[in-house]
Amino acid sequence: MTFLVTGGCGFMGSNFIHFLFKNFNRAKVINLDLLTYAGNKENLKGIPANRHKFVKGDIADTDLVKRLMKQADFVVNFAAETHVDRSIHGSYSDFLRANVLGVHSLLEALKHSPNIKRMIHVSTDEVWGDLDLKSKEKFHERSPLKPNSPYAASKAAGDLLAISYVKTYGLPVIISRSVNNFGPRQYPEKLIPFFAMRAMQSKLLPLYGDGKNMRDWLYVDDHSAALLMLLKRGAVGDVYPVSRGEEYSNLEIAREILKTLKKPENLITFVQDRPGHDRRYSVDSSKLRRLGWQPKHSLESRLAHTIKWYDKNKPWLKSVLNKNSGVNPHIKI
Repeated sequence: MTFLVTGGCGFMGSNFIHFLFKNFNRAKVINLDLLTYAGNKENLKGIPANRHKFVKGDIADTDLVKRLMKQADFVVNFAAETHVDRSIHGSYSDFLRANVLGVHSLLEALKHSPNIKRMIHVSTDEVWGDLDLKSKEKFHERSPLKPNSPYAASKAAGDLLAISYVKTYGLPVIISRSVNNFGPRQYPEKLIPFFAMRAMQSKLLPLYGDGKNMRDWLYVDDHSAALLMLLKRGAVGDVYPVSRGEEYSNLEIAREILKTLKKPENLITFVQDRPGHDRRYSVDSSKLRRLGWQPKHSLESRLAHTIKWYDKNKPWLKSVLNKNSGVNPHIKI
């Protein structure tokens, strides 16, 4: 089996490739990545070169994607701009290009690639908006799209394009909508690596608002396993929520990070909330579980492991930060 993995040098994409090679001895990967600020070839350290082909390029280059799809059996699209703060305070054009125009390019290429058996479009639970903290409701595959951030709106637009291409052209696309992933190799603008990095330096952890915003968390390897299950058993055209069903407030996450690194809780400082900050995500993944998928890891069992990975891989962290020195105002070291 040959997989075309787009965005394979990013956090979820690189972990998917590691997971794939660990579990399938004969799998091969064509990795298409533009190597923007969050793409890092060091994330592929240890990947067997004879089974992995890296191509630097843009998913919006339809002709390039067509050529690569001719060499593959499956497509998994991780390529995206994903950081909410950047979509609010930075240039939204990057989000439109990757999350809308890029998805459109992949779908156009797929129209001319009858050899592709399945394509997974990796999306996010943020397209559903948010829930009240006191609500017992959970998002499910039929929940209406109500994105609250420019990032989430761009992902929702890409999802709708994919669904329309399934209906209009009969393309073999499946959409996954995952909750927050955590694990090694995550770019340190995201909550867990960002707070871990700050705590390692005994610097303040800036927590938005009151810190009570709730998130559903999933270890990245469980997400990879879910995507492979969808490639095997998922129904074309369907949407599959992906979650473990573990909710923690951002304040609880901050406290656990400090506890793991043996740092004082007074490093937590509350800062002005960001605009349109989603209050709570909660996702029902029973549709996916009926296919046979079950998460193996809890946040409690893997959070300390993840934090220690960043602590033990400070050269990786330094390299990532040096690469983007002066161009990333969203990481305040």
